[in-house]
Amino acid sequence: MTKKITMAAKTDTELAKLIVDTRVELRTQRFSAAGSRAKESNAPRKLRVTIARALTEQRARELAVGEAA
Repeated sequence: MTKKITMAAKTDTELAKLIVDTRVELRTQRFSAAGSRAKESNAPRKLRVTIARALTEQRARELAVGEAA
């Protein structure tokens, strides 16, 4: 799981790429698990939390830029 400190160290493009990649992985897991038993049942939750952390960091940066202007 990606921690908040790690998210703050990433650039804007790295955050955007992380969000896209994690969403693709979540979608893949969601549909591949439809017919079979999942290897790790907690994996989708971990992916959603990672997406939420990245989106939160993106939003915090947007607000910081808005306040500075």
